[in-house]
Amino acid sequence: MIRIAIVQFPGSNCERETMLAVKRVGMEPVEFLWNESHDKLQEMDGYIIVGGFSYEDRSRAGIIAALDPVMREIAAQSAKGKPVLGICNGAQILVETGLVPGLENNKTAMVLTENKRVANDKILGTGYYNAWVNIRLSDQYQRNAFTRRLAPSDIVQVPVAHGEGRFVMTEALLKEIEEQGLNVFQYCASDGAIVDSFPINPNGSVRNIAAVSNKAGNVMAMMPHPERTINGDSIFQSMHDYIAEGRVEHTTPLNYYPRRAAIPAYQKNETSYECIIELIITDNHALTVQNTLRQRGIPVVVRRQMHWEIQCDAPVTWQQIKKSGVLYNERKEVEVFPKDFAATPSLRYLVRPREDLLGQQKHQTLKDHFAIQGIQAIYHGVLWHFSAENANIADLIDDIIHTNIIHNPYAHECYQYR
Repeated sequence: MIRIAIVQFPGSNCERETMLAVKRVGMEPVEFLWNESHDKLQEMDGYIIVGGFSYEDRSRAGIIAALDPVMREIAAQSAKGKPVLGICNGAQILVETGLVPGLENNKTAMVLTENKRVANDKILGTGYYNAWVNIRLSDQYQRNAFTRRLAPSDIVQVPVAHGEGRFVMTEALLKEIEEQGLNVFQYCASDGAIVDSFPINPNGSVRNIAAVSNKAGNVMAMMPHPERTINGDSIFQSMHDYIAEGRVEHTTPLNYYPRRAAIPAYQKNETSYECIIELIITDNHALTVQNTLRQRGIPVVVRRQMHWEIQCDAPVTWQQIKKSGVLYNERKEVEVFPKDFAATPSLRYLVRPREDLLGQQKHQTLKDHFAIQGIQAIYHGVLWHFSAENANIADLIDDIIHTNIIHNPYAHECYQYR
């Protein structure tokens, strides 16, 4: 019997549907929790990292689970040719580990970032979205462990349910992925046409990409949920056939090589107002980042705040914005000021999305629903503070940044904050 590990982290919630899908195609699902012995994983024939919200998507979807030691074992097993399928949150985890698309040393090369639903220059929504969508094999697809039972003419109707499902990457990497046929599935219309607009493309993913594989074809990150419908059974049946065939592809990594950019200093626009917001209640995002870094041997203290930069005409407009309650909730958040930061020696980094949909949405709300005029732009970010009780934080900061735990460079800009 072919045995498939159903890999779950705290916050995973799609294990039952996944186990049923695995059973339907004649394989045996074996539940595996993140904190079990890795020896159990070595006995498996394949792996499915299920959907859900691992670690409540703290910091961002998939990153905390991606840094868990269990993913190193799954990477080692995938190198032996065993198939690994990441669905929704599992796809986000695979992308953050670098197993997809599989560059040299599994360097991070892309991101699954916040959904983008825009029509007629209006932001219809950001964040979580669920619906039925159509997908098909891309015109360039490379036959792999998950496509054996599919034909290019097949239109598969499956559900999507995610908040950060938009594939983003550089043009250079996109070109190589398309040339290699690693953009396995694309969102499409009911007739198979690739239409890059909402709702056919439900999240704004580049080139309508719904799934990406590695070059060897045994690891795939897929945002839609094939396990939630019998329509997706051909993907799991293909996985079964691949394992039964016992063939292992040996390939070289992709040619694309990401280069890490320097982190510049943050410079506020002279005409802008700055608003920094901190939770009154416990910030579980900051605590989870802190605990994850400490588990990796980095003895750090982490603090997190929301950062807003508002370009507007006059102080009176800024006061109107604050009174609206759109930027923060006074019942659970409080405004803090940079002058108070000196009391706690730390290094601070401001992380902003490259495409700031939330800032645009807040601007749109203030204009349309509160009739506040004179706003030129609103920028949203997260301000991270790092300090250390028994170490020099300057000696630790490179290790912290290189985990990508506070930002993925393909979705975010990172600045040193004064």
